[in-house]
Amino acid sequence: MYNKVEICGVNTATLKVLTEAEKMRLLRQMQDGDKQAREKLVNGNLRLVLSVIQRFTQRGENLDDLFQVGCIGLIKAIDNFDLSLDVRFSTYAVPMIIGEIRRYLRDNNAIRISRSMRDTAYRAMQVKEQLIAQHHREPTIEEIAKQLDMPKEDVVVALEAIVDPVSLYEPIYNDGGDTIYVMDQLSDHNDDNSWLDEIALKEAIAGLSDRERKILNLRFFKGLTQMEVSGEIGISQAQVSRLEKGALDKIKREF
Repeated sequence: MYNKVEICGVNTATLKVLTEAEKMRLLRQMQDGDKQAREKLVNGNLRLVLSVIQRFTQRGENLDDLFQVGCIGLIKAIDNFDLSLDVRFSTYAVPMIIGEIRRYLRDNNAIRISRSMRDTAYRAMQVKEQLIAQHHREPTIEEIAKQLDMPKEDVVVALEAIVDPVSLYEPIYNDGGDTIYVMDQLSDHNDDNSWLDEIALKEAIAGLSDRERKILNLRFFKGLTQMEVSGEIGISQAQVSRLEKGALDKIKREF
């Protein structure tokens, strides 16, 4: 990303950066009908788009595509910015650019989400962006649900449904040595106990007689009844029952 000089035919090394005062002046001129001011605003904020798409470089997406989608978000921010708001343009534009890129990535996601749920999620994201612009903070789920006139549970389900899946082998840290992956940060508090229990069970079964092991195998692994086991081994059902109980008691004592 950092070595890429040209994106979509744009030389990133020569991108102009506007001051906040210049942005406000051009926004006023644009809203007064000056089309050239709008073009200058777009060209003067391409470096902002470039900085945003750097967050998505690890996804393996084509940078030219991300840059174009980011520019759509930038244009939406320019066209919808409210000059009466006491907020920097970049503060308003960055979430709009990120939202546009995320929508693009989700629409191209391999996981199929129903259209109705996807639409609900996108509407929730739009409401979220509007509330951020109005209140200059992250809105709560309750606030978003109220704007949509929907139960908050439906909003949560829709937003979670379009979250991009993360590979267990995605690197999250590398200091030049061993890489730490997502799977390294996952744990199962029952893992150690399961291994220990399995080892103890094998040792307990190994301590049984051949006949006891055969009875347990027929009863619990092959699913035979005590009567069927008695016919298989050639002893009475009462003997099978007594041997089975004795074998289970031995295993319990080992545990």
